[in-house]
Amino acid sequence: MTVRVAIVEDEPLYRGLLEQHLAHHPNFDVVGTYADGAAALEGVPAATADVVTVDIELPGRVDGIQTALTLRARDARLGIVILSNHADPRFLGALPREVTSGWSYLLKKSVSNVATLERAIEGAASGTVTLDPAIVAGMRPRPGRPMARLTPRQLEILGLVAQGLSNAAIGERLVLAEKSVENQLTSIYGELGIDRRASAEVHPRVSAVLAYLHDSRISPRVSSR
Repeated sequence: MTVRVAIVEDEPLYRGLLEQHLAHHPNFDVVGTYADGAAALEGVPAATADVVTVDIELPGRVDGIQTALTLRARDARLGIVILSNHADPRFLGALPREVTSGWSYLLKKSVSNVATLERAIEGAASGTVTLDPAIVAGMRPRPGRPMARLTPRQLEILGLVAQGLSNAAIGERLVLAEKSVENQLTSIYGELGIDRRASAEVHPRVSAVLAYLHDSRISPRVSSR
């Protein structure tokens, strides 16, 4: 299935680089590029995009977060990929619950990694929450929080969930049976207090990633690597 992607980026060279990466991917179709929030608010709805990538630091009165929230308010199915030079995705945990799903947070330097870019876009399109691998690598549980009760293996699995990997892909990465990954996730949901039966509006994987963000410290060195 082709994912239609719109790009909102003020720097021409980076906008062109991102467009080039997406244009060479068989599952993505670039339907529009915009240099600021105002242009995006006018053009993205008409482009019927499935996902929009947004620079968090857009010039003008409408920054990237405001642009993304406004576009999402107009189209609840629209996936959002926030692109940033800084490893600080904690704003995701402060989003209203009704718009939480379908957001990805990617460091700009990671765009050249095709697999990372693909997971971020496809995660946004499918309604999950996806984080940059470099951010996940720098996250540590806060003492006394539910996350601190997870085993090292459970933290590893939750980190891969946060990066957008499926259960099958996690099993392959860790040399585990997919059923073992499912069982570990069930235990993780229990430790984090996530009731899957009450998750009709928010998928438990989304709730788990948001808990991961809330209960973790992010290394300030991530964005400077």
